[in-house]
Amino acid sequence: MIVLDASVVIAVLTHDDQHHDQADSFFRATVSNGYLMHSLTLAEILVGPVRAHRETLALRAIDGLGISEWSPGERSASRLATLRAETSLKLPDCCVLDAALETSSSLATFDEKLATAARALGVDVFSHDSR
Repeated sequence: MIVLDASVVIAVLTHDDQHHDQADSFFRATVSNGYLMHSLTLAEILVGPVRAHRETLALRAIDGLGISEWSPGERSASRLATLRAETSLKLPDCCVLDAALETSSSLATFDEKLATAARALGVDVFSHDSR
């Protein structure tokens, strides 16, 4: 299973994104792995489409990629606070990292700060300079 950061999904859905080709290649190469997104990350991705009244189209595209929503359980606030304090990541990035840690999954991102923090905590990372 691979936990996805917003950067990877936005890139694959946005043809003029600088990482579009890398994201497309990533999804083609890892389609059999399965994908998870933290609820907050999914909400983050949907803000633009909701504003443009294209939420249904965006949800279909996300479903078409085989992405499942992951919701944190109890004690997530404490885990997120700890990750935020120890890594200095922004809270949305802590959510992505928490999902990967809690599900023992790999993580995919184009955000180097998130990738570095994840690797430091032993998470296998797919990023623009790996795989």
